[in-house]
Amino acid sequence: MRLQNGIGNQTSDIATAPAGRFFSNTTPVSTMGYCKIFECHCSMPYPEDGVFQFYRDIAIPSIERGDEWHWTIRLKGTPDLPIGVISLHRISVDNRGYWLGIPWQGRGLMTEAVAAVNDYWFDVLGFQVLRAPKAIANESSRRISIKTGMRMIGLEERDFVSGRLMAEIWEINAEEWRQARKLLISGF
Repeated sequence: MRLQNGIGNQTSDIATAPAGRFFSNTTPVSTMGYCKIFECHCSMPYPEDGVFQFYRDIAIPSIERGDEWHWTIRLKGTPDLPIGVISLHRISVDNRGYWLGIPWQGRGLMTEAVAAVNDYWFDVLGFQVLRAPKAIANESSRRISIKTGMRMIGLEERDFVSGRLMAEIWEINAEEWRQARKLLISGF
């Protein structure tokens, strides 16, 4: 995987770019064909205009303030088709989030994207702890947390796009990530 800033390896079949390449305050997100992947086919379904509202009202203003970093995930063979997104957030209990279209799930793509943004979080931005809540029902996301060395530190009720659900809070610190990353390297 590669991020626009050059972190990650170059051997994977995925690539990323800053979300700003596809999203801006003047571009109607609803017209960017891939959005239907998330609105209609994700395990945590978005309302009809949910992707548009999220980027217009939350993500883009947060990027502009320097509080969040967003990337699209694209296959190297079809770089014009975003298949998912991954983001980092400064807020204290929800530092990372991601979406991946169902046709691309179960292939290790999100695990690789998580590894690249974890590197960015700890090595470029210099944060010491990363926390990520997950709906308990989201087993795929839970497996990614386990595979990338995170540990579950708590349970709480949270609001998700599909409603209020119980969530697990997962955490990893910089040193734990460096150890977990060594174990992942051979898999990429």
